[in-house]
Amino acid sequence: MSDTRLYLALAAGVAALLAISGERILAQSADPNSAPNPYRMEANWTQLPADRKMGSAIAVDIDRDGKSVWVFDRCGGSDCGKSNVAPIMKFDPSGKLVTSFGAGMFNFPHGLGVDRDGNVYVSDERSKNGKGDVVVKFSPDGRVLMTLGKPGMPGDGPDMFHSPSDIAVAANGDIFVADGHGGLTNGRIVKFSKDGKFIKAWGKPGKAQGEFNQPHGIALDSAGRVFVGDRGNGRVQIFDPDGNFITEWKQFGLPSGIYIDRNDMMYVADTQSDQARNPGFKRGVRIGSVKDGKVTAFIPEPSAELGTGEGVAADDQGNVFQGYNSKMAVRRFVKN
Repeated sequence: MSDTRLYLALAAGVAALLAISGERILAQSADPNSAPNPYRMEANWTQLPADRKMGSAIAVDIDRDGKSVWVFDRCGGSDCGKSNVAPIMKFDPSGKLVTSFGAGMFNFPHGLGVDRDGNVYVSDERSKNGKGDVVVKFSPDGRVLMTLGKPGMPGDGPDMFHSPSDIAVAANGDIFVADGHGGLTNGRIVKFSKDGKFIKAWGKPGKAQGEFNQPHGIALDSAGRVFVGDRGNGRVQIFDPDGNFITEWKQFGLPSGIYIDRNDMMYVADTQSDQARNPGFKRGVRIGSVKDGKVTAFIPEPSAELGTGEGVAADDQGNVFQGYNSKMAVRRFVKN
């Protein structure tokens, strides 16, 4: 058997097992909110200078050291278009701000990813004034290393984006961009090489397998599989690195944010479930292994006033971090 045929046979087997696992999980519990909550919230974890406040913290990620936290906020408010505040911030494990950069470069921050070399990738969702609809790669100290997309020019070509929502970087440096935010924007995943060369794109707006309605989050597991938080369709879709569909999971709610740690535990932030949009599901963070998709922990929304953050990440100690959009905060959840 050729290597290609062997790979396809193995992929088909994995897909079947994952699909069966997903069906069994949904059958095991009629209550998607029944998993235990082993966490307690630390609301005031971040420490900012007196002249700076947290804005809409749309995205969070963990540094390569496994303990420091990167935050992408909207310049101390809800928009960066007319601001000169640096929206990319790094906090040490105690919550102290250690660096910030990116001032004057973005309209509407959205996605955030960190690679194994510590480089930081961010996406600007909206085009205006010659900026936006790009993904920018920074060195850890804030030097611009690469820009993907055409600033201020939305589109669906191989060198363009329309409302890029999130970024994930593979171990070999390949870059995956979840491109689209519903409506008339794109609905696809775009893959680039480490040096920014277009490799391929897959998906389009829709509800079928491999189609997307708000591909709002993206993450990779240790095997290189691509997990997409297809929020508008209420599912996590799973693909191989070449974009071949494997399966979908609906037990994680409406995924606004998705993060997979070094132990292949997946954290999914559900900020939109309610009786109208996703009956039976409560808002919060659902946690489970990518090996079987079973939800083993659930951090429920503390209250409607506090809300649930769209951004989610977890450090090597298992502490969970959430970036809150409308509430303009970053909170840490630690194990009891």
